[in-house]
Amino acid sequence: MGIKSFQGARKNAEQNQESDHIRVFSYMTRKLITFKPEDTIEQVIASLIKNRISGAPVVNDNYELIGMISEGDCIKQISESRYFNMPMGDNRVKNHMVENVETIDGRISIFDAATKFIESKRRRFPIVENGKLVGQISQMDILKAAMKLKGQKW
Repeated sequence: MGIKSFQGARKNAEQNQESDHIRVFSYMTRKLITFKPEDTIEQVIASLIKNRISGAPVVNDNYELIGMISEGDCIKQISESRYFNMPMGDNRVKNHMVENVETIDGRISIFDAATKFIESKRRRFPIVENGKLVGQISQMDILKAAMKLKGQKW
């Protein structure tokens, strides 16, 4: 008795194109605000406020994802410096970003992505292809996709 794997019915290329309208890559944000590891927390805060976002990917010079920085990471830095009554020390992004970043595959359906959001309690997932950051999907993107698809055959 061997191992069995359920992959579902195979679809031809035409059917796959038809279902692209429910894939993450159709709704992800491609023009991203990103930060470099050498940027300062002050630069991040200013950009988050200006662009009305809650966080963003951190990339190296090759546009490879190396972390995420969020408003929560910035608030933590501000709080710690205030608690110890000291000015912010080495406040570069690389010292305060989350390094082990969970990504999402741009080819999965928005419904699978929604489930992943529920399970992980994250606000955004970066999408990486061939080692490069190509986009990001947020909870708001999932809501927009659901409204656009409302009433269509899912």
